[in-house]
Amino acid sequence: MRLRALLENDALGLRLLGGDEELDRTVRGVMTTDLRDPSRYLTGGELVLTGLAWRRDAEDSEPFVRILAGAGVAGLAAGEAELGDIPDDLVEACHRNRLPLFAVHETVAFATITEYVVRQVSGERAGDLAAVVDRHRRLMTSGPAGGGPEVVLDLLGSDLDLHAWVLSPTGRQIAGAGAPLSAAAGAELAGLHLAAVRSGRRAPHRAALGGTTYSLFPIRNNGRGGAAPAVRDVRESVLSDWLLAVEADASDWPAARLDLLQGVTQLIAVERDRRDAARTVRRRLAQEVLELVQAGAAPAEIAARLRVATPVLLPGLGTAPHWQVVVARVEWDEDGAPEVAGGPVAQALLEEILVDPAVTGPDSADRIAVAHTGDEAIALVPLPAVPDQAADAPREGETDAAGPDDGPALHADALLAAVRAPLSAGLADDGRLTLGVSASVHSAEGLRGALEEARHARRVAAARPGRVCAAGHHELASHVLLLPFVPDDVRRAFTARLLDPLRDYDRRHRAELIPTLEAFLDCDGSWTRCAARLHLHVNTLRYRVGRIEQLTGRDLARLEDKLDFFLALRMS
Repeated sequence: MRLRALLENDALGLRLLGGDEELDRTVRGVMTTDLRDPSRYLTGGELVLTGLAWRRDAEDSEPFVRILAGAGVAGLAAGEAELGDIPDDLVEACHRNRLPLFAVHETVAFATITEYVVRQVSGERAGDLAAVVDRHRRLMTSGPAGGGPEVVLDLLGSDLDLHAWVLSPTGRQIAGAGAPLSAAAGAELAGLHLAAVRSGRRAPHRAALGGTTYSLFPIRNNGRGGAAPAVRDVRESVLSDWLLAVEADASDWPAARLDLLQGVTQLIAVERDRRDAARTVRRRLAQEVLELVQAGAAPAEIAARLRVATPVLLPGLGTAPHWQVVVARVEWDEDGAPEVAGGPVAQALLEEILVDPAVTGPDSADRIAVAHTGDEAIALVPLPAVPDQAADAPREGETDAAGPDDGPALHADALLAAVRAPLSAGLADDGRLTLGVSASVHSAEGLRGALEEARHARRVAAARPGRVCAAGHHELASHVLLLPFVPDDVRRAFTARLLDPLRDYDRRHRAELIPTLEAFLDCDGSWTRCAARLHLHVNTLRYRVGRIEQLTGRDLARLEDKLDFFLALRMS
C-alpha cells in the first residue's frame, strides 16, 4: 500500500504534518515503538507508530528521526495522547530527513492503525494469503466466541500447512494447532528465543531442536487500548512477552510470507492486549487485599475483601479457599544502563508463571491475582479447599497454617524447576529473579503471616547463587533462615578467621583438614563413625582433629565451637 492511502481513510483520523512529496512511498509493515533506538527491529518500509515516550527534550528528536530514515522506514505516526500537539522539533527533524510525519489523534488506538495496515499490505502482497489474514482478523475481533489464537493457528495449518504454537516465556503452551509440544521442547524453545532477544538478534530466530527446525517470532505488546505502555527497554517485556513458534525454516521465506507471519503476531498481540486488560480487576483486588494486610487491618475487614475476591478468582466455588502468597523480585545490574522498575516486570512475570504447566490456554491464569509494591510483586493464589478438610477449616482467630498436603498447593522446588532454564536465558548476565512461597492458610488472619513468610523465603532464595532462585516456607525452620541477613563483610571475616588457617595447611601439606572437619561435624562428633566414613584409624582422626584445634584455637568438644565451624562451612 502507499502512504497516501492512510489519509484517504477517515476512520484512522491521521493528519499529515510534513512530507507531501513522499506520500507515494510503499508501506510494507507496521511497528509500534518507544525505544530511543529501534533500529534492530526495523527492516525497511515500515510505518512506525510512537507514543513519544522516548522524547525527553527537543534534542532527542533529530537522532531518533535519523535512525528511522537510515533504516528506510516509510513514515512516522506520532500519538497526541502523551504530549498533546506534536513538538515542533520533531516536525523539523522529519522535514530535514525527508521522513513523512503524521499526527495520530488521541482517540485513535494504535491497534486500529496496525490492523488496517496489516490488512492492506497483506491484500496487496500476498494475494490469496490475504484472505487468511482477514479471516483471522475477523475471527479474533469478533469476541471470545471467535476462538482467539487457537483459530488463527488452525487456519495457518489448514491454509498454509504451517504448524505453529503460541508459547509463554517459560514455554507453557498458550495456543497450538495439531499435536501439542512437549513441556521440555516448549521450555527449550522459549529459552532459545529469550537468549536471542537479549542478544539483540533480528527476528525471526532460527532454532533447531531434536532434528526439527523452528522459526521463533516475538509477539510484542501493542501498548495501546488499555494494555501496557509501549516498551522503552527490552528488559521491561522480555520476561512476559509471548512468542510464536513455527515448525519451519523462515530464513529462505519470501518477503510476502514473512509479512504475513508478522501480521499474524500483531493480531495475536491484539488478543493478548484484550486479555491483559481483563487482568486489571484481579490486580485491583490483590492490591486492595495487600494494602489491608500490610496496614494491619482487622481480620474481619480482610475477610470481607476476600469474600469479594473469591467469586472473581474461583467462580462457582462453594467453600472458602485456602490461600498462598508468592513474592517475587526482579533485579537488574544497571552499569550505566537506564534503570528498569522491577515491580511491574515481576508482576507480569508472576501472572505468566503461576499457572499449572499442564493447563493450556490464555485464560488459565484467571485465578491468579498479582499486585506490586516498590520493586517486588506479590501474588495472592487461591487454592480450593480439600472437600473432607473444608469443614474442619479454622474460624477467624484460630491457628490456620495448612499442612504440607492440604490441597493443590504451590511448591517452591516445582515452581523453580518449571521456570529456571528459560527465564535464566532472558535474564542473561544482568538480571536476577528470586521467589518466595508461603504455606497455605485458611483465613484472613493468616494472610499477614503468609506475606511475611513469603518475603523471608525470598530473602533466603536471594542468598543463593544463580539467576533464578526460589525458596519455600519449609526452609524457614532451620538455621538457613539466619544466614541471608548476615552482611557479606561479616560473613567473609567470620569464615576467613576459622577456615583460612585450615585451607592454608591443606594446600601446604595435603592434609585434608577441611574434609575431615566436615565429616566430623556431620557424624555429630562420633569418632568411630567419622573414622569409618573417612576410612581412617581412629588415632589418625584424633591427630587431624587435634591439628584443627591447634591451628584455630578452638575446641571441638565444645558445642559453641562446633556450631561456629558448622556455620562457617555453610557460609563459605
